[in-house]
Amino acid sequence: MPVISRFFGMIIKMYFRQSEHNPPHIHVIYGEYVGLIDIQTFEMFEGDLPSRALSLVKEWMSLHKDELVQIWNTQNFVELPPLE
Repeated sequence: MPVISRFFGMIIKMYFRQSEHNPPHIHVIYGEYVGLIDIQTFEMFEGDLPSRALSLVKEWMSLHKDELVQIWNTQNFVELPPLE
């Protein structure tokens, strides 16, 4: 899975295989925690990220939603700036 960004100890990845991986989402790894977060709704539909980590990821996603959708649609994996 290509790494899209890293910040505050979190690694953001995306894997594209539309037939097996809908809805469009990112994977977040934070220590022993993992979360799958929908790109459109920013809702975690699988995983156990702590609420503070999830809030930071949602903030980052709101800044990069268009780019995330573009990455998902084109499979052109690029690194996005971290949340600062």
